[in-house]
Amino acid sequence: MLDVRKLRLLRELNHRGTIAAVAQSLSYTPSAVSQQLSALERETGRTLLVRTGRRVALTPRGLLLAEHAEAVLAELERAQAALADDSVLTGQVRLGAFTTAFTSLIVPAIAALARSHPDLSVAVREVDPSAAPDMLRGNLLDVALIHEYDNVPSTLGSGIDAEPLLDEVVFFASTTTPTVEPAEIIRAHAKGRWIVGNPGTLCHTMAVRSCQASGFEPTVTHRVDDFDAVLRLVAATGSVALVPQLGVVEIPNGVVLTPLPIHRQTRVAYRRGSGRQPALAATCGQLRWAASELEQVGLSAEAVNPSPAR
Repeated sequence: MLDVRKLRLLRELNHRGTIAAVAQSLSYTPSAVSQQLSALERETGRTLLVRTGRRVALTPRGLLLAEHAEAVLAELERAQAALADDSVLTGQVRLGAFTTAFTSLIVPAIAALARSHPDLSVAVREVDPSAAPDMLRGNLLDVALIHEYDNVPSTLGSGIDAEPLLDEVVFFASTTTPTVEPAEIIRAHAKGRWIVGNPGTLCHTMAVRSCQASGFEPTVTHRVDDFDAVLRLVAATGSVALVPQLGVVEIPNGVVLTPLPIHRQTRVAYRRGSGRQPALAATCGQLRWAASELEQVGLSAEAVNPSPAR
């Protein structure tokens, strides 16, 4: 009989590529991971791993077993969901979310859950979408908000299910009203001073790729992930930036936001098979409610292009 814990380690190694990364993600020591995987090889009687420099690669049989491990772990999630008591929701849901989702999505959803299910608690953790899939697979989170841009698709990998939550427009932020069509605005600011996110974030990649698609490399003057700070820097320095709708909480005087033909799609993700777990399903339901409320309100034309009198 194969040990589920060892199968989970093999699955993690398939995703993360190194023993050290697996150990860090699951709070093991590297030696403990190596020992467990060696034991799995003895149990199966097959060579599952091969070392290539500092990395460890899975053999064809290792890859085959990792695929079966994904299916086994998903079935265990489904079994836990089927056995869960949905009469009174208790316990804790660990929710990961990116910064701009907190004000408009996370806070309203948690408040609604507290009213409808007072014995259920939600522990929120700020997580960049690029890190969320591994944290879900590693059982560090139960549910997470992820996003992708038109030109930066997300890479969830296996073992993760996701459902659509919200579609946002991306705005061009500047201190002047653009005089060209939205599709040409980025190209028209090829010589501008740009504010982008930090390397490694999806927002950074989106901004840089958008500029590259318009035929230039942006001249980056500021690297900032907080969109409220980005908009204030736009107002103070005359720099330009790309800001998704959820990043617009308050528009500083003098800043003009122009919608672009670029969108960001937010999805709610969880481990495959866990979607019907009652506490998780209730959390996702309130997130969908908060997203629908936000889409109904939207941003008014006055908010996007405030008049000088404001």
